[in-house]
Amino acid sequence: MFIKHKMFSELRNSVKLLFKQRLFSWFDSYDIYDEMGNTVYTVKGQLSWGHCLKIFDANGYEVGMVKERVFTFLPKFEIYIGGNYIGCISKKLTFFVHKFDIDCNGWHIDGDFFGWDYSIIDSYGKRVAVISKQLLKFTDTYEIDVEYPHDALCALMVVLAIDAEKCSRS
Repeated sequence: MFIKHKMFSELRNSVKLLFKQRLFSWFDSYDIYDEMGNTVYTVKGQLSWGHCLKIFDANGYEVGMVKERVFTFLPKFEIYIGGNYIGCISKKLTFFVHKFDIDCNGWHIDGDFFGWDYSIIDSYGKRVAVISKQLLKFTDTYEIDVEYPHDALCALMVVLAIDAEKCSRS
């Protein structure tokens, strides 16, 4: 089970995040904003085999990491919270739609034909989050609508893995 991030633990309503890739950056670099335009997270890519994305909170503390496993048949991304290995996000072999699984909490991710919109569904069939790619932007931009605030960091990790997988494919 994922650890609740203290920043969202006291909120009771859904959370909307805006995920924006920085235009000029040597490595993958993203800023994640809340509905008020405040920076909630910053993501910085590191030089490594495959993608390695470290997530920092608004105070600059590392809270998570998404690291691509290399030399796998289908893309896989290890996820870490607070330096601890939590699980793996794996792309599933499907035709016409994009699907991913997370092996630690029963979530699965269903995408549309174009790979622009995704839903994160828990093991009970309830929606955890909706991810929508905004088109006609200079950089990759996603809107993440998370049902429960304590799932926001984990939903962000899913978006990072999906974006990294798309980048590797291109």
